[in-house]
Formats: sequence, C-alpha cells, structure tokens
Amino acid sequence: MLRTALLILCAFVHSMALSQSVSGQLSAAFKAFQNDPQLRNGIASLYVMDAKTGKVVYEQNGMLGLAPASTMKVITSASAYELLGEDFQYKTNFALHKTGEDASLLIVPAGDPTFGSWRWRTTKEDVVLKGIAKAIQKQGIKTISSVLVDNEAWDEETIPDGWMWQDIGNYYGAGPAKLNWRENQYDVLLKSGSKIGDPVKIVGMMPEIKGYTLRSELSSAAAGTGDNAYIYFPLNAASGVIRGTIPVNESRFKISGAIPVVSDYFVSTLQEALAGVGVKSLGKALAGGKTPLAKHTIFYTVTSPPLDSIIYWFNRKSVNLYGEALVKTIAAKSSGAGSTDKGVEQIRKYWKQQGIPDTELNIVDGSGLSPQNRVTTHAQASILQHARKQPWFDGFYASLPLYNGMKMKSGTIRGVKGYSGYHKAKDGNEYVFAFLVNNYNGSSGAVVRKMYKVLDVLK
Repeated sequence: MLRTALLILCAFVHSMALSQSVSGQLSAAFKAFQNDPQLRNGIASLYVMDAKTGKVVYEQNGMLGLAPASTMKVITSASAYELLGEDFQYKTNFALHKTGEDASLLIVPAGDPTFGSWRWRTTKEDVVLKGIAKAIQKQGIKTISSVLVDNEAWDEETIPDGWMWQDIGNYYGAGPAKLNWRENQYDVLLKSGSKIGDPVKIVGMMPEIKGYTLRSELSSAAAGTGDNAYIYFPLNAASGVIRGTIPVNESRFKISGAIPVVSDYFVSTLQEALAGVGVKSLGKALAGGKTPLAKHTIFYTVTSPPLDSIIYWFNRKSVNLYGEALVKTIAAKSSGAGSTDKGVEQIRKYWKQQGIPDTELNIVDGSGLSPQNRVTTHAQASILQHARKQPWFDGFYASLPLYNGMKMKSGTIRGVKGYSGYHKAKDGNEYVFAFLVNNYNGSSGAVVRKMYKVLDVLK
C-alpha cells in the first residue's frame, strides 16, 4: 500500500517537474517570439493546457480577443457536433404538382453545402442530376411548366459581416444559399503571355455561367509567382473583372470563382439533364416563399453525407462555405430561420452555458474569413478540451490537418496567422493549444517558422 502511494507520488512529482520545465521553455520561446522584429507592431496570444488534467501549462494574452482566421473552424465544428449531432444529414426534397403529363416542380432545399460536391461519390454532379431526372421520368412527366425554389425562412444574405470585396467573387468567398450547388463555384481558364507585363486572356469557363461575363485586367508575372488573380464581381451585376497576375507561359491556368446566383444555375443545369431523358422544362427558377406542399407530392430526396463526414472536409480543406452553411443550419434548427446572426447567437449561447463567456467569442461568421471576428485563445483551447471528452471526438480529431508533425487547424487572412489543436509529446504528455498572431509584418512563411519553433517545445 505504501509502495503504491509512493509510486503515485513520484509520478505526480515527475509530472509537475515536466510541466514546470515545459512552462519555462514556452515562456522563453514565446518571449523571444514576441521580441522578434516581425511582431514589432503586432500581438500574439498563446494558451496551452495539459490535455489530461485541463490545467494551464502556459498562457500569455489568453483573454485578449484576436482575429482567428480559419482557426475559427474548430469552434464552428464543435458547435455543429453539439447542436446538430454527428449523424445529422441534410435533405433536399423534390416535389411535383401533376396535371396529366405536365407538372410544376418544387425544390425544397435545406442549405446542404455538399449538394453537387465532387468530394463524395453520391454527391457528385452527374450522380445527383441523373437521380433526379430518372425519378421525374418515372413519374410519366413530359413537360415541366415551372420550377419553384422554396426559400422560406432562409436569410437570402449569403455574405456574412466583414467579408471583403476581394474575397466574395472567388471560390473561397462563396456564401451559402438555401440551395447550394457544386460548392457554389466555377472555374476560369486563363492564358498568359511570354513576357512579364503581357496581358492575360480568358480562354474559357467551366461550367459556363449563363447571363454573366468576365473581363481580364490581369498581367503576366515571373515564372513561379503562382496564383495572384482575384475575381471582383459587384453584387447584383452581370459583369465582373479579374485583376492581379498569373505566371508567364501558361496556356490553361485555372482559378475558381463564386457563382453569383446559384439557384438559377442549378435549374438551368437540371433542365439540360431533363432534356437528356426527354423531359422539357420551361423558364427560369422562381425563388420565393413557401409553396404549399399540399399541392405537390414529394417524389425524390437527396440526402447529404453525415455531419461527421462534412466536418472532415470542412477542416481538412478549410471550405468556408461549409462553415457558413452550418451556422445557418444551427439557426434554422433552433429558431426555424436560417440566419447567420441567429446561428452565431446560438453558438455563443451554447458555449456560455459550458462556462465560456460570450465576450470571448465575439464572432460574426463560421469560417473565420471575416476580419471582424475576435476570439480568445482561452476560449479556443477550452473548446478543444471540451471536444476531447465527447463521443464525437474521434471524427473531429481526424478532421484536423497535420502541420509541423502536430494535429492542428491553421488560419490565415491578411496580417493574421493561427494554429489550434493537439499534440502528444515524446514523453507521453498530451497538450491542447491555441496560438494566434495579429498584425505581424513581413512574410507569412517566416512567421510560420517562428510559430513552429515555439510549438516545438511541446514535442
């Protein structure tokens, strides 16, 4: 008995010594980081917890609200697991009101961001379209007289507060509608010149977005400079412009943009699929309030992958659309209204009930693309620690990318870099951490290397 007690005491003392050692090393590493010229006018926050005990190993500026960039996604992911459930699935219903061989088609979406996505076999564009077309064909319909999209109770504002004009025309700035399709994005193919400064031509769009045009103000840059092209698409306009640069000697350089009006594009694509099975479809999509289902009969439903699978791609590929759709879905489930503001309100309310003050989650979106978000590293680390104790943790952990040999979500917007996640050290100790840097100067790559040097203490 005495021997057992002594062993436990020794283990405890050893653990405390290691903790103090790591704390001291983190203090020295973080101090050096703060004193680096790249942080001359910037600020950093670091919060590290012992994953097994929840005790703070080290913290500096942990209660200061900073822009989190895409590390915001760990908060949205955990919130979605808790408020929707890991097995939650979206359902997009299709209903008909038949008059002989003619019918009106009613589409009742639910905000599914995976509808038509290429990331799963069952959600791929051709699979979904063939399924709908065959289902309509089986109903004996020869002509679709009208196509209605039910947008009831879903906020038509697809752009959260603070999103920048430079972002919203590009694929990563595609916001969620009640009906989404192909992750609300399209590709533009570009051809550059052979000399620096040569103009760049648009050679194609895949798929073609009917009713919209783009013009190029791009120029050719040095080889290896990469994609520095941005699509600027004014709201409610039919013409956009691409500015910036792409490398010289490119014949089919691909960039991706955000589809302006997704429901119109989906309906035109569906009409083409219907024509392939001998069903005529007339007119454009008519979007509006709820059309009584009493006049229509649901004949087909497209079901999304489960939430656990959506979260995987949300974090692995940092798909902003998924986060924004999840926030609106949380709102729709709790209040019936698919609103970003109401979703954010529910998220803050939930974590306040878990002991995290809502003042530490001053958020406006679900992806972190907005520079208006302000989050503390204390809140991020606390949510990560909460996640470890939940039955859905394995899926959440699997969704986190591996950077610097550590499972963590990264975040990047202009002047902001962050990492939030987990690490198990060689000595067996496990850590939860959140690390945010705002308003640094110089290159992002240099800041990343210096942040890794601080986090390497946990190895």
